[in-house]
Amino acid sequence: MTTVVVTKKNGVACIAADTLATYGDLREPADLVATSDKLVRVGEAWVAPTGPASAQLVLKHHLRGLTAAPQLRDVDEIFDFLTQLQRSLRDDYFVLGKEDSQDDYESMRMELIIASPGGIFGAYPQRSVQEFRSFYAFGSGAEFALGAMSAAADRAEDAAALARVGIETAARFDVSTDLPMNLQRVPLSGATTGGC
Repeated sequence: MTTVVVTKKNGVACIAADTLATYGDLREPADLVATSDKLVRVGEAWVAPTGPASAQLVLKHHLRGLTAAPQLRDVDEIFDFLTQLQRSLRDDYFVLGKEDSQDDYESMRMELIIASPGGIFGAYPQRSVQEFRSFYAFGSGAEFALGAMSAAADRAEDAAALARVGIETAARFDVSTDLPMNLQRVPLSGATTGGC
């Protein structure tokens, strides 16, 4: 499992992820795993998948096959990318699209959290996309991260400080989240103030 967060403050978006991998009761910490960074660069944006351990590999492999990096600046562009990705997940990566017999659409079997020049976003398994105003979290430690970021949002110096609060709190309380964390900053379009 994993915990990933996005934050936005003072003209900068930040994305952060823990570095722990788990398989059942086995923990694979960053000091043992060379590929513990869960953040994926997509053009000017950064994306962090949650879900099966292979989600990051599949996402990176799919992106290498594209002629140009997708623009992930708004809900519509992200949805267009997810529609293309879903086709590839089914046809190229053999993802089992149904999680539940009640699902209306095939599932991506992962969630994506996104920081781009257009803002901060979350993409859900059936490809719904939400834009967030100031912060959000996905993954096994999301509740801890959301609570901590909610309490710290007004006091945090910048987006990076708020993201650190989320991941550090999740690492303290969630058994499937651990430090160190990886963090990336993205200047927001049209932003003229501040920074991480």
